[in-house]
Amino acid sequence: MQKRANEVTMHQIPVTLLGPKIKVGDLAPDFVVQDAAMKTIKLSDFDGKIRILNSVPSIDTSVCSAQVHRFNIESAKLKDTVIFSISVDLPFALNRYCAAEGIDAVKVTSDHKDLDFGLKYGVVIEQKRLLSRAVFVIDKNNKIVYVQYVKETSDEPNYDQVLQVVKTLA
Repeated sequence: MQKRANEVTMHQIPVTLLGPKIKVGDLAPDFVVQDAAMKTIKLSDFDGKIRILNSVPSIDTSVCSAQVHRFNIESAKLKDTVIFSISVDLPFALNRYCAAEGIDAVKVTSDHKDLDFGLKYGVVIEQKRLLSRAVFVIDKNNKIVYVQYVKETSDEPNYDQVLQVVKTLA
């Protein structure tokens, strides 16, 4: 497994990411995750749509929660777009979180089982078995058109850049 060190920090401490570094122009690797109801879903289930992949360390942190809330609000403004929030939190926790927080537009999913998404998109933090904070945008033809590996996992992503790219695709 490919390892990448010192590209990302967690609370200012460098961490090792597992998997390849995804680049703009790459074909989006398909992956399997579970939704909050423990149903298996794949990226390819949403072929033909614009997809935002929102990778977060844990839904139970303030920054991750803010990120999911922001994308949940923005989703109403985006045509033909599916937004995934992906973490290694258990589906039970995701279900509880979505019900308590009113998250109903973002597909909140878990990569806890196989780290299939995390390893294919290069966001698994080796030292913690968590996902690093990152955002990927995939166009309707399955090409990666935007990549943001957030350098410090306690920082939020640049939402404006993500949304600007998505609006040019719609």
